[in-house]
Amino acid sequence: MFKRNARQDLIFFLVFSAFVLSMPVLLAPIGAGYPDLLQKFAIYGLFAIGFNILFGLTGYLSFGHAAFLGVGSYAAVWMFKLLTMNVIPAIVFAVIISGLFALAIGYVSLKRSGIYFSILTLAFAEMSYKLAYSVLTPLTNGETGLQVKLRASGPVTDLINQDVRVLDAAMGIEENGIPAPSLFGLEITGWQAFYLCAVMLIAGFYIAMRINRSSFGMMLRAIKSNQNRLNYTGVYPRPYLLAAFTISGMYAGLAGALLAVTDPLAGAERMQWTASGEVVLMTILGGAGTLLGPFLGAAVIKYFENIFSAINENSLHAVLSFLPDPVENALVSVLSMFVGEGWHLTLGLLFMLIVIFLPGGLIEGFNRLIGLFTRSRKQTTGENREEA
Repeated sequence: MFKRNARQDLIFFLVFSAFVLSMPVLLAPIGAGYPDLLQKFAIYGLFAIGFNILFGLTGYLSFGHAAFLGVGSYAAVWMFKLLTMNVIPAIVFAVIISGLFALAIGYVSLKRSGIYFSILTLAFAEMSYKLAYSVLTPLTNGETGLQVKLRASGPVTDLINQDVRVLDAAMGIEENGIPAPSLFGLEITGWQAFYLCAVMLIAGFYIAMRINRSSFGMMLRAIKSNQNRLNYTGVYPRPYLLAAFTISGMYAGLAGALLAVTDPLAGAERMQWTASGEVVLMTILGGAGTLLGPFLGAAVIKYFENIFSAINENSLHAVLSFLPDPVENALVSVLSMFVGEGWHLTLGLLFMLIVIFLPGGLIEGFNRLIGLFTRSRKQTTGENREEA
């Protein structure tokens, strides 16, 4: 049984990897085959996969994971400013700092459970957001955000506006203008940035799969199933919860670092509660507790955001121009509330329908379709046998 499951996992992982790497071709017919959008699919898919390790496996709902996303972005940009534009140190530093930050917040928040845990994580995230705008301005540059600047040619008096890039300077790397992130000399922009994000997504998916199949993952699912019964058996669940919270925070930090790699800018807006709520929607929409669901939910939300937010009243008038003017104007006035700046209303309706009719998310919908197809096929086969 173990060998068969391992073989199935390997096939599943290879199919997922092939799909991610071929997204530029497969998603081109639906208007998603360009690097900027595909980078979002990969980055926020990674963010949601990490969040699912906490929420999907343990049932602990965090409303503060955007704090780790923002910390990862700030850490990565500081590596670009202080050390080098090579993405490897930035990613490693972002994951470490986010993990330590998650460890500290998790240690306090996990003293409570249920709604109290959720409120605590939300409070820490909001404190982080406000601190980034006020007290920590020397580190975050406040509302302006932390950006990569030209390397200083003389003494450095202001690290916010003068970068040193010690390692790049020591290696004699020349800079013509503000440099872009690189990977051992290869500039990471456009398709190169997408494939870097895709490789990180595949690696994160593999780690999540191994966690899900391990005894550690089984313990997390036991906590979600019945924590009181687990306590009666003599198992103390808090270390497992803290480990899951920290790993989840490291995933968020990695996603934040990749956001900084694709756009070398870190701002406090990435730490807002809306970003935390978005990853919750992604995970639930795709299917909490499943391996593929969080990535699928992230891709669907980012795709609809890209499509519906780009539609305006002029676009609607152009599409509905064949209708009589009174009908056209009435329809445009109604539909305009669901597109453009109001696209979140469309997202809310979609989420409401999923929760009502598919509580297990899109993955449950796919499983139902497969089940219907399988049953109809069995019935057809049985009827053919009876006729024979």
